[in-house]
Amino acid sequence: MGFPRQVNVQGAPAVLGDFCDSNPRSTVDAGAGAFVAGPNGLAVGRFAWADPTNKMLNNYGPGAPTGFIHRDQQGLITAFLADDTLVIPQGYPATAFNAGGFWVLNSGSSTSAVEQVAYANNSTGQVQFGSNWTGASVTGSIAPNVVTGSIEGDTLTVTDVTSGVLAVGQTISGAGVTAGTTISALGTGTGGDGTYMVSIPQTVASTTITASGGVLTVTAVASGALGLGDALTGSGVMAGTAITALLSGNGGMGTYAVNIGQTVVSEAITVAAGTQTKWVASSIGAPGELVKMTTWLNG
Repeated sequence: MGFPRQVNVQGAPAVLGDFCDSNPRSTVDAGAGAFVAGPNGLAVGRFAWADPTNKMLNNYGPGAPTGFIHRDQQGLITAFLADDTLVIPQGYPATAFNAGGFWVLNSGSSTSAVEQVAYANNSTGQVQFGSNWTGASVTGSIAPNVVTGSIEGDTLTVTDVTSGVLAVGQTISGAGVTAGTTISALGTGTGGDGTYMVSIPQTVASTTITASGGVLTVTAVASGALGLGDALTGSGVMAGTAITALLSGNGGMGTYAVNIGQTVVSEAITVAAGTQTKWVASSIGAPGELVKMTTWLNG
């Protein structure tokens, strides 16, 4: 621990992510080898979402969070001479709680009130109370991932891209393609023409292949910013559509991967940055202060 740099009039009530009570608590069930921290690591004291394989946890994702990450001294200091850390490195074991009471940081702009609903930021896992996070209003279109390619053994060779972008983890389908085939690794292709490794060896002549998901192209931003996990709504947008990866866009104009493949012509799209959870505040805390958050309601 480094040399103290300040003196507080009152001691801190807890550390972010600590249990705030002795009420019963429960954890999210996971399969063999799960859960582990995702590729960006996993911040303690925030909400987390399981990836589509139900093996990795990230501090971003669509819809309601899978659970909350409790502080159990599971972080690992990797920065030279750093005093502390609240980040679990990629691939390290992690546990998500779906019930209980915890200390969280009020990341909103207003003071919490007892029994105010907690909202989870779908891009960061941060918590605020009483109102949802401010999202964005954009103009954009969505296209499915459609290519022309052939498969020989475990190699998919793409010769033309009609729309969208290919990525590891996508499920592919088409005439002659074995059901459940996924892209397991990149070859010479990085989203467009080139080769990709697939999960099931097979032989498929050149055909039209559709990959799961799609691409959102944002051409104008009226307000706000886009981020991972943000939900999309619009007159032609399918329910449950959310951003799964940043492509050329980084909050503004550009392209973003989405979880549902569909065709949406350019239109006004509303981007929701947060989701209401089943958790509530059980103490009062100003912005930037620690607040008790629980699933145990009064009365």
